[in-house]
Amino acid sequence: MTKNLDTVQLGQTGPRVSRIGLGAMGMSGVYGAADETASLATIHDALDSGANLIDTGDFYGAGHNEMLIGRAIADRKREDLLLSVKFGALRGPDGGFGGVDTRPEAMRNFLTYSMQRLGVDYIDIYRPARLDPNVPIEETVGAIADMVKAGYVRHIGLSEVGAETLRRAAAVHPIADLQIEYSLISRGIEAEILPTARELGIGITAYGVLSRGLLSDSMRGGQQFALTDFRAHSPRFQGENLTANLRLVDALAAIAATHDVTVAQLAIAWALSRGADIVPIIGARRPERWAEAAAAVDIQLSESELAAIEAAVPADQVAGDRYATAQMAMLDSER
Repeated sequence: MTKNLDTVQLGQTGPRVSRIGLGAMGMSGVYGAADETASLATIHDALDSGANLIDTGDFYGAGHNEMLIGRAIADRKREDLLLSVKFGALRGPDGGFGGVDTRPEAMRNFLTYSMQRLGVDYIDIYRPARLDPNVPIEETVGAIADMVKAGYVRHIGLSEVGAETLRRAAAVHPIADLQIEYSLISRGIEAEILPTARELGIGITAYGVLSRGLLSDSMRGGQQFALTDFRAHSPRFQGENLTANLRLVDALAAIAATHDVTVAQLAIAWALSRGADIVPIIGARRPERWAEAAAAVDIQLSESELAAIEAAVPADQVAGDRYATAQMAMLDSER
């Protein structure tokens, strides 16, 4: 596809990034089996459309995601790409998660393997996936800052941390962005975290803008999830919670129809309207889904239209937490 996405400054100290970025997590089994040919085509289409930000994690598919991206970008100019990588989440051979490790020596090890799998000699934005309860954030950020000085990392980011942690981290080294879930139905950052990020000049890379597919037309008829699909274990996709949430999606669909756009496009347009400091990360797995997302950049919504959207989907009427109980407990952003 061809499209020239605009770019914005990521925070006060970060790079210029495309108005939306590509999240690659879904290409490595998180939502069930993914088609590798389609995944590679999606990455190529995103880059060809002017997207320069690709987000991944070294634990997505236990390294599979990074190797996939590495193949996709092998013939691209390195300076045209911005790779955002999360580290620290521990996995076992059964696919289960075993906590998080952000000690300096662990970080250096993770970084080394990420660069090898991606086929690059530096990472543009490097971030711990979660706050490690056993390692002060100052220690982790300070160690990544050493990698910045050494040339292996260009910028430091954070993920799913609260306002206090943001302040502590920013006191050690400039933080380019905070990656955190933010959507029409996940608006918890608005009370304290977003104002703090703005005060500190930290950008927001918003994931979950489509709430893992809930805010789309594809979910409205109901769907069964494989046990390997994250949504099979997510409270918002369970039983009566899903029924209640789909009623909100139906209300959003009615508004989308009046604009001749899809539910997903309206949800992305809403996120874009929150400010130029908020960059949605869209987890497309197929070229047509990326094309749909890229077209949403052109949607302009008036204040009255935004008010109607928010009235149709009140955040306090969303049923279920965004993660299961054990995972919610790991989120510094929810404390």
